[in-house]
Amino acid sequence: MSSVVIIGPAHPLRGGLASFNERLARQFLSTGHRVTILTFSLQYPGFLFPGTTQYSSEPAPKDLDIRVCIHSVNPLNWIRTGLILRRMRPDLVVVRYWLPFMGPALGTILRFVRRLSGTRVVCIADNIIPHEKRPGDTLFTRYFIASVDAFMTMSEKVLADLKRFDDRKPAQFVPHPLYDNFGDPMPQAEARSALGLPAEGRLILFFGFIRRYKGLDILLEAMADPRIAEAGIRLLVAGEFYEDEAPYRALLQRPEIGELVILSTVFIPDSQVRSYLCAADLVVQPYRSATQSGVTPLAYHFEVPMLVTSVGALPDMVPDGEVGIVADPNPTSVADGILRFYATGAGHFIPHIRSEKQKYTWQRVQDTLKTLADAVQK
Repeated sequence: MSSVVIIGPAHPLRGGLASFNERLARQFLSTGHRVTILTFSLQYPGFLFPGTTQYSSEPAPKDLDIRVCIHSVNPLNWIRTGLILRRMRPDLVVVRYWLPFMGPALGTILRFVRRLSGTRVVCIADNIIPHEKRPGDTLFTRYFIASVDAFMTMSEKVLADLKRFDDRKPAQFVPHPLYDNFGDPMPQAEARSALGLPAEGRLILFFGFIRRYKGLDILLEAMADPRIAEAGIRLLVAGEFYEDEAPYRALLQRPEIGELVILSTVFIPDSQVRSYLCAADLVVQPYRSATQSGVTPLAYHFEVPMLVTSVGALPDMVPDGEVGIVADPNPTSVADGILRFYATGAGHFIPHIRSEKQKYTWQRVQDTLKTLADAVQK
């Protein structure tokens, strides 16, 4: 048995990173390791967080050792947390990196343990170059990278970005594992009933935080295609606005769009995730840019076909014509893809999804982290 510390968001924080870290902790626990998660007492200052709250309303998980101790903007806290981590002397530290703003805090904390002979520090890098760029990004990222022994990325694009900063340390790409911690798939009619939606009718889903790079406006413009209304297709938007709502509300004022759209623009709690996914015929990810997406492994788990745009790693995870549809990031191509999906029929895609999803296991992530740690020379 070895000791593992995961550094990153976890309860009482909410969102995909927290869900991932908690599920990864359970994977290590299931194979006999001791696991502690060090999470944030303050993750983002207000100017960096556009949502309503950073905190979950769900009960704390009783099976996990989660310690709330990291303050992202207090250097004295970074020193205290680093000393705590040093006293723990874990065999493996797994740290999440998704935003350069976190570079100073995480990079300082990790410097207290990186040179310990028995401790390896492996980063799971969600992004190296952020979607929205700010002054200091490169400096903060370089400072963080210098504190890590090895890296795992969940897209080839992020791996390539990492090599621009450091091409000497061990690094490996592994696809994002399935989010299988939101319950089992449920019948579509049951899911729609739980959401107060009609049991019949064609329904597609946009799921997740609403930011410009995710292209909801592209999808809304696609809904204006008269073929969509003629085919009886409606769109369910489930997720919180993380930017100004006004441009989206303006599009929704157009009757040929607004009449076809059902809005649930709030944060979707973990207990309702499966209802939204299972209610849909098709999950649409109309992104302008992407590295990877946490929505894709959700759709895989619930066996819902996907339409993705030809950006980042999305087409690699969603083989066109098998697991789903790949479109260009513009309204006409997205509309064509939605219609192609219904013309083909969901039954064509399900066997391919069930076969393809076998690649995306948590055991593979754990094995990769161990291999990377073993490759570090100290």
